[in-house]
Amino acid sequence: MDVLFENTTNTNADEKLINSVIAESLKYEGISDNCEISVTIVNDNEIHSINLKHRGIDRPTDVLSFPLIDFTKDSLPSDNSKIYLGDIVISIETAVRQAKEYGHSINREIGFLTAHSMLHLLGYDHMTKEEEEIMFKKQEEILNRLDLRR
Repeated sequence: MDVLFENTTNTNADEKLINSVIAESLKYEGISDNCEISVTIVNDNEIHSINLKHRGIDRPTDVLSFPLIDFTKDSLPSDNSKIYLGDIVISIETAVRQAKEYGHSINREIGFLTAHSMLHLLGYDHMTKEEEEIMFKKQEEILNRLDLRR
């Protein structure tokens, strides 16, 4: 698994934690780790700009996921060649605020945002109540495996 990690802020984002959540998400879903994912840590101004440009939403958000492919397990190459799943962008400022608001650690919040984004890159969504329940259950199970509990 290759994680292209960039932190554009002056904060300490735990790259090792993010890598472990990505690895656990792939393992949980039974996906080979022969993948590449880009993770960028930004501030609220940067994620606001990205959110407006790519989604037409004029406000900051906590995390954005940009899948490169319309993922299904059938879409994986049969020759085990590397697959680029997509990009994850996390606002560290929003993550810090949400961790305080929800009463858990910043590691738990960063883990949650990473697991959430990984599931998006792996083809999950939460547009319906049923999809949301499935996705949020999977997120919690991934985080529990890493002992990132509330």
